[in-house]
Amino acid sequence: ESSWECLMLNVGFTGGIACGKSTVAAMLVEKGARLIDFDLLAHEVEMPDRTAWRGIVSVFGEGILKADRTIDRLMLGQVVFSDPEKLRQLNGIVHPAVFTAWQERLGEIAREDPHAIVLSDVPLLFEVGMQGAFDLVALVYISPEEQVERLMKRNGFSVEEARARLAAQMSIDDKVGQADIVINNQGTVEETRRMIDAVWAELLRRERGKPDPQAVPRSMGNG
Repeated sequence: ESSWECLMLNVGFTGGIACGKSTVAAMLVEKGARLIDFDLLAHEVEMPDRTAWRGIVSVFGEGILKADRTIDRLMLGQVVFSDPEKLRQLNGIVHPAVFTAWQERLGEIAREDPHAIVLSDVPLLFEVGMQGAFDLVALVYISPEEQVERLMKRNGFSVEEARARLAAQMSIDDKVGQADIVINNQGTVEETRRMIDAVWAELLRRERGKPDPQAVPRSMGNG
């Protein structure tokens, strides 16, 4: 671990489906947090001729490319959805490439601002067991009932479709037990904002509390 990693506060940021994670992330960015979006990183590493793109084409063939040589994600999704082995192969290509891109992005932020508070938005953070890669994990929470309501509203799902979508993911209540900070996003925007004020103060406190590996030890009594 290099010294910059010791200084920055590296926050894993996740939530359940339809929990309003992007709204909460935007509020934290307004406060000064730096955001790394893993979905965007995955898109970047899958751009034509990038590492993951080459790996995907070599395994799945050029049939999954659109005319402009970008990957047809819908088609690829259909291929791996019904075949666990192919999904495992795809993840084996994409995850390491995303992890490398993430490390590079962390390095860039550290050079710009060694005391940055970095949120890494990882949708399946607990599912892929990434907790250990962060100083702490923040979870955006709404109840499963509320998730069903919002999915029906947002995606036009029936109750059954919304429940099936939830059942395919790790339950939000299981995630709560593993998170260091839980941001309840069920109330009004004002209530969420007040909670973000408190969360930001806590993140600042934790960042300041990280020992500076290069600091000269301060003698007692002069603080």
